[in-house]
Amino acid sequence: MIPVLEVDLGPGVRAGFTTRAGGVSGAPWASLNVGLNVGDRPADVLANRGLLAEWAGAPVMFGEQVHGATVRVLDEAGSAHSGVAGEADALLTGSSRFAVAVYVADCVPLLLADAQAGLVAAVHAGRAGLAAGVVQAAVDTMLARGADVGRVRASIGPCISGDAYEVPEQMRADVAAVVPEAWAVTRWGTPGVDLGAGVAGELARAGVRAVSRVSTCTFTDERLYSHRRASAEGRPTGRFAGVVRLAG
Repeated sequence: MIPVLEVDLGPGVRAGFTTRAGGVSGAPWASLNVGLNVGDRPADVLANRGLLAEWAGAPVMFGEQVHGATVRVLDEAGSAHSGVAGEADALLTGSSRFAVAVYVADCVPLLLADAQAGLVAAVHAGRAGLAAGVVQAAVDTMLARGADVGRVRASIGPCISGDAYEVPEQMRADVAAVVPEAWAVTRWGTPGVDLGAGVAGELARAGVRAVSRVSTCTFTDERLYSHRRASAEGRPTGRFAGVVRLAG
C-alpha cells in the first residue's frame, strides 16, 4: 500500500495526501507521479493512479484543472473507469462508488467533507484559483447540496509556504486585495503569497470552523513534488494528490 498522509474528516470518510513515494515512475518524476501532462510516461502515471485507487478502495476521479473556480458535481461513477471528470478545479460527490482528487505541486490541495450529509470535495487552490474564489465556490456548492457549514470539516494539504513563494509586488497586491491573508514576505525579504493562509482565511469567511492543516512546505520538503523547486533546478517534476472518498 502506498504511503499517504491521512487526515480525519469524519466517520465514514477516507482522506489524505500522497507523497512522492511508492509509485512506478522513473526519474525525474520518481516515483508516485499522478500528473498526466508533465512529461512522464502515461502508462506509469495510470499505474500510479491505480495504486491510489487501491488505497482509496475505489476508482479515483480527477478533473482537468485550469486554475479557475469551477466546481463539478459527480453524482454517479459514469466514466470513473477513465478517471476523467472534465474541466474543473473542484470536484464534489455524494457517491461512495469513487473517490475525488486533485493533483498539485505547490498549489493547495484542499479536502472537504460533511460526513452526516454524505458529501465530500477535493479542491485545487493555486494563486489564480484562490483569487477567483474556488474555495468559497466549493463550500457554497456543498451547502446547496445539503451540507451544514457547522458540520463541514476541512483539511489544507501540503503546499508552498509564504516565505518561499516569491512573486512580483503587483501580483501580491492583486491577490491580497481579494484574499488579505495571502499577503506574505519571503525569507529573502521579497513579496510573497501565502496560499495556505489564504485558503484558511477563505474557509473562515465561508463559516467553516473545523479546519486542520498539514503545514509541510513543498518547496523545502523533497518528499513532495514542487514545480518551483524543480524549475529552479532546470528539470520537470510530478504531481502528488489530495484524495477523499465516502467509504460507504
